Amino acid sequence: MPFALAIAGSDPTGGAGLQADLQVFRAHGVHGGGIVTALTVQDGRKVHQVLPVFPSVVANQLRSLLAAIRPDAVKIGMLASDDVARSVALGLGALAQAGGGPPPVVIDPVLFASDGTPLLERRAQPALLALCRGAALVTPNLHEAEALTERSTSTREGCEEAAIAFVEEHGAQAVLLKGGHRAGAPDDLLAWREGDEVALRWLPGERIEGGGAHGTGCALSSAIAARLARGEPLAGAVAGARAFVAEALRRAELRGSARFLVYP
Repeated sequence: MPFALAIAGSDPTGGAGLQADLQVFRAHGVHGGGIVTALTVQDGRKVHQVLPVFPSVVANQLRSLLAAIRPDAVKIGMLASDDVARSVALGLGALAQAGGGPPPVVIDPVLFASDGTPLLERRAQPALLALCRGAALVTPNLHEAEALTERSTSTREGCEEAAIAFVEEHGAQAVLLKGGHRAGAPDDLLAWREGDEVALRWLPGERIEGGGAHGTGCALSSAIAARLARGEPLAGAVAGARAFVAEALRRAELRGSARFLVYP
């Protein structure tokens, strides 16, 4: 069974964060491991408190795990603080220097919760961007892409400029710019390095009846990581993961005051 590692914050509702990542991995037939970066107090609709894990504990978690098990893919989600982000970078850097080459890394650059609560210190953004260098894929939403590239994503041209910046300026191998927050059609943009150029492909999206659900961004990035761990090529992994999340949205159920994805 392939092994995928999630590095993310804990969500006690199970709808997002590390708990959701592990559910998605299992739904793909992939064994999931987890490194906890932060504890949160939340209820599915609002994040009430964020408590970053001690950076040394994050580093020790990574050091012990990676000394014993080499993951087939890594998904990075919420990092919370500058020191935690740097600890993750150090841990993965040691893995990259080991024999066999680094596994593919998928980064979901979580900056804010859906209710607007900050989930990453602003001063940690440079450390997050440093992690993007060499990543197999970065999956920002429109707001995250604007904050990290300083390009407007209000137009298709602006989205393309932001996606290109992730590849050319920040060194990511590819980026999936998610369009779910767009007022019109929720099309996504996939950009990847192709020789000396950046190739662009718009992927048509659809609005799923019933509205959004808790943890869709986490589910998408972890589904892509799971598929990469299984050896799928990037384009196929993205297509399969988008279909997986769309089906989970169609099955979504109201639990308490929030809607939660139901994985196929």
